[in-house]
Amino acid sequence: MRETIDYAAVGLMVGLEVHQQLLTDKKMFCHCPAGLYTTEHDGSVLRHMRPTLSELGEYDGTALMEFKTRKNIVYLLHRSNTCTYEMDDTPPFLVNQQSLDVAIEQCLMLGCDIVDEVHIARKQYLDGSIPTGFQRTAIVGVNGRLPFRGREISITQVSVEEDSCREVSDRGHLIVWRTDRLGMPLIETVTGPDLRTPEEVEEAILLVGRVCRSTGHVRVGIGASRQDVNVSVRGGRRVEIKGVPKAGWAPGLVHGEAVRQVNLLALRDELRRRGFADADALRVDHRDVTGLVQGSTLEVLKRATWELFLAADDRRPGFERGAGTFSVRVIALRGLAGVPAWPTQPDRTFADELKGRVRVIAGLDQPPTLLHSEAWPPAAAAELERLRGELGCGDGDAIVVVWGAEQDTLTAAEEIRLRLVDALDGVPHETRQPFADGHTDFERILPGPDRMYPDTDSPPQRVTRERVDRLRAPLPEPPWVREQRYTAAGVPRPVIHYLIRRGGARLVDELVGNGADPRRACFFVGERLKGLRRAGVAVDRIAHQSWVELFTLAGRRSVLWEATDELVRWLAENPGHDLATYVQDNGLGEAPDGWRDRVVELATAARPDHPDGTPDQRLRFLLGLAMTELRGRVPAAEVTAAVRAEIGGQR
Repeated sequence: MRETIDYAAVGLMVGLEVHQQLLTDKKMFCHCPAGLYTTEHDGSVLRHMRPTLSELGEYDGTALMEFKTRKNIVYLLHRSNTCTYEMDDTPPFLVNQQSLDVAIEQCLMLGCDIVDEVHIARKQYLDGSIPTGFQRTAIVGVNGRLPFRGREISITQVSVEEDSCREVSDRGHLIVWRTDRLGMPLIETVTGPDLRTPEEVEEAILLVGRVCRSTGHVRVGIGASRQDVNVSVRGGRRVEIKGVPKAGWAPGLVHGEAVRQVNLLALRDELRRRGFADADALRVDHRDVTGLVQGSTLEVLKRATWELFLAADDRRPGFERGAGTFSVRVIALRGLAGVPAWPTQPDRTFADELKGRVRVIAGLDQPPTLLHSEAWPPAAAAELERLRGELGCGDGDAIVVVWGAEQDTLTAAEEIRLRLVDALDGVPHETRQPFADGHTDFERILPGPDRMYPDTDSPPQRVTRERVDRLRAPLPEPPWVREQRYTAAGVPRPVIHYLIRRGGARLVDELVGNGADPRRACFFVGERLKGLRRAGVAVDRIAHQSWVELFTLAGRRSVLWEATDELVRWLAENPGHDLATYVQDNGLGEAPDGWRDRVVELATAARPDHPDGTPDQRLRFLLGLAMTELRGRVPAAEVTAAVRAEIGGQR
């Protein structure tokens, strides 16, 4: 197995589709509020999806695959964030102009050519994530570029589109969605396949994210952004790792997919060596062996075990459960001994490829999904031989066993055959689900161009030059320009990235524009305020003008920098109040009369509760008492010197 590879030697290519929710008041095609999430529901709707012909009279392969799953789709609705548009009972409103503006801003930041007219299209999704069966989407800009590691990443397009539902559960033949996120506007930034290593992919995701966040018009937090990562190697095919939630996952996922494709190409060559030239050469037979395994020592193959699983998971006929009675089906893979155990991803084999198809399409998701001859439980070796004999298998054959509702086992047998047909060609076009440990699993067949067609409910939206110029004028500088400026001021890169990612850079630039030192402003906003925010201080309630006032006062009286925690807490609790008055009323910024006498008094009378007799302990104790009274009034260095002098004089 290839687990360590030379990415250049295998021709690794990666492109991104970065999705970022927009900070709008309303959803994209209706007047429901955007960003209002709920955990309860007022009603539910049950639906089933079916494929439709494209404009050219073709069915999309993904749509046909989803139709085979025979899914029951339930939507949980809440009156506060869902209307009849989301349920496809009324046509869309005109597209949200605020979302178009943010998409245009993104295009300008990336140097894209902006379209003259925005045309809404429909993109089919039959997985149930959108009740209409399609997502409304529109291209806003094309042919952009992004400076990256001394070269450029090409930006293929920037689109604005509506978000999908949030998945609640997916069990057997029932999938449940919550509709609160449905219809929220987001932008999709698509790059060319210009990335060459897993580490570059993580860096590029973060860079695109910083561009999105530079405007301050996008949402932040968990779920506000996610990315699809498109991976291929030389001789392989584009595979989409769907919905990667964190940039930090990307290196492991890209490495795992590169390894997987290299190993699948090696499997293709092995199958050709064995004489499997095309699908007609494959012989995949299957048979119901329920009666034969009735007394099996393998608990998973027993009807009673299956029924306990259904009862424990509350799986109902016509909903989670498939059609037909319990069935155990053995599938003979003629001439394919060793194939189920063929390595694919790190710590995964080709049997996991089969499991993914069976789980998603046949709905057989009870663990361990299937058994196969290459990893058969040793204690049941006699049963394996009996099953091999039942189908007349020789030493060169492999077998796979599935169990569950009869119709599902028939679907599983056909999907296993189809996955083996794909193996003859190397790497199948797939969308795969990511996991934090770096492995992926099958999600669906990769959609093709037949899924897209015009939306006849939405008129074109003209984009005027005046509108573009109006949006261009207040745009901040690109993040890479800001990064150069902050780096020149001596600010570490992690602090810079945090400022741009979390919107603090705008405040920094405002402070610097009013005379603040750039390095001090960056560290204050990027480090100090982050700590106070984590401590529960409502720093985001403080107006920009109050921050300017704080920096102005501290610039005149430097000792106030030592009291910033106190001042920020006061500003958060008293928004709109005058900070200068508070400073004056509390005697901040100026040394009180007789403060040295107070240090002497403390040194003479105060002792630690649990003294250890060391000078350092006494110094720390006295400094703590003194600074409680003198912080923001007397510089800490002067207080320290006074305490040291007094302690020394008492020896």
